[in-house]
Amino acid sequence: MLVLGLKGSPRKKGNSDYLLGLFLQEAEKRGWETQVVDAAKEGFAPCIGCGNCERKGVCSIADDMPEKFFALVRRADVVVVSVPTYFYGVPAKIKALMDRTQTLWSRKYIFKLKDPGHDFRKGVLMAVGATHGKDLFDGIHLNVKYFLDAAGAKLEESLCYRGMEGRGDMEKHPSVRADMLSLVETILSPFEKRKTWLFACRENAGRSQMSAAFARSLAGDRIQVISAGSQPVDKINPLAVEAMAEKGIDMAFLTPVSLDAALENSRPDLLVTMGCGEACPFIPGCKMVDWDLPDPAGRDLDGVRAIRDEIEKKVKELLNL
Repeated sequence: MLVLGLKGSPRKKGNSDYLLGLFLQEAEKRGWETQVVDAAKEGFAPCIGCGNCERKGVCSIADDMPEKFFALVRRADVVVVSVPTYFYGVPAKIKALMDRTQTLWSRKYIFKLKDPGHDFRKGVLMAVGATHGKDLFDGIHLNVKYFLDAAGAKLEESLCYRGMEGRGDMEKHPSVRADMLSLVETILSPFEKRKTWLFACRENAGRSQMSAAFARSLAGDRIQVISAGSQPVDKINPLAVEAMAEKGIDMAFLTPVSLDAALENSRPDLLVTMGCGEACPFIPGCKMVDWDLPDPAGRDLDGVRAIRDEIEKKVKELLNL
């Protein structure tokens, strides 16, 4: 289970940073993995409105946003945006990050590709502002709501504080800790009731990724689904991404992970293996299933399609669909 925090303040140790830190600390206490993208530190280039993502489904800007943001948001269960108020909006650097999710918006609405985590991924807004105006957070709320929709999440809860002008004001707020505990419980507890399925193959580039994508798409919030490899490679097989896109499922921007990394943050109830051999782990108390599936590496698109269709059947059988 992953909480992705998006840090929007260019100020170090500011009030919105304090809020984000509280949320992540409580998540970690509950056994969640956490990752932070610091928009000001990363300095992603802003959208230039070239329309490449609307024509081709990918951004024309050659930077590391796909690896440092798109890949994380696709893996996350919860996305938390924490920002200060700048002229009734968000700071420039995080606005640049938000604008670049036009790529994800295009894949979703123009290319009609479904991010498998979209149906259950939750979004949270936390914001602070110096003044007490009634409409202080209206613009931020709309901005974050539609950004999260593009990123494949639904804005579930907001926690916003007025009158937070000086450094350290948020820490002195009388109810902030109680507010945060309540928010964390509301957002995280439904995820913690799920069983976990791990799909494992050798490279985590084809079979296990397609299996996880089908399971995540078909099971929704019933199951936590992860995938990993005994010898993970750098990138997913592009033909696997293409074959899954034909089914309307978007595997773009996912990255292979090792079995050790997957097991460090999760304890699966079901392990489905498909070619990791002796490197596949034995997990006490975990049910194990082995699928005899050929490796799609080196095959043409028709070969990958055949493996994809067999995987879809097997996942549906697991889910009793």
